[in-house]
Amino acid sequence: MLGLTPLGTIHTAISLVAVAAGLVALVRNKRITWHNTLGKTYVITTILTCLTGFGIFQHGGFGKPHALGVLTLLVIALALAIRNRPEFKALATEAVAYSATFAFHLIPAVTETTTRLPLGAPLLPNADAPELQVFAAVLAALLLVGAVLQVRRLKRIQAGGSSPSLAAQGATAV
Repeated sequence: MLGLTPLGTIHTAISLVAVAAGLVALVRNKRITWHNTLGKTYVITTILTCLTGFGIFQHGGFGKPHALGVLTLLVIALALAIRNRPEFKALATEAVAYSATFAFHLIPAVTETTTRLPLGAPLLPNADAPELQVFAAVLAALLLVGAVLQVRRLKRIQAGGSSPSLAAQGATAV
């Protein structure tokens, strides 16, 4: 199916769960956090996506996708290390870190989809297509805007705005 190996199929299935959980968390809660079931699902499946991705070498040895997996794991480690810190900086860092890893998911997702589909006549010829570089630039800009909005929102909530407390919001189970 689509030229995927058994490991590639498992990797893709896990990554789809991660992307779905991340998308729902961002839409519903305006952030991804370890402090609820949806966020934990996102983080765990993102880690599994990275680990299964390390076994996929479709274009030779260790490459850009593997480096992105290492970067993703490092960012997740940072977010997990500071997740229980009560100060605002830690909460903002966690939110921005998980949002960054969500953006990292989209890079290979769009690359793989556009270079494989539709079957027999993919939208783009390869992973080096200029359109993918434009996508990455737009994604980086969206991540920057989203991070600023998240930090402002978290700062407003912590300052005692009319929104519910961060603890109550983060502890909401899905």
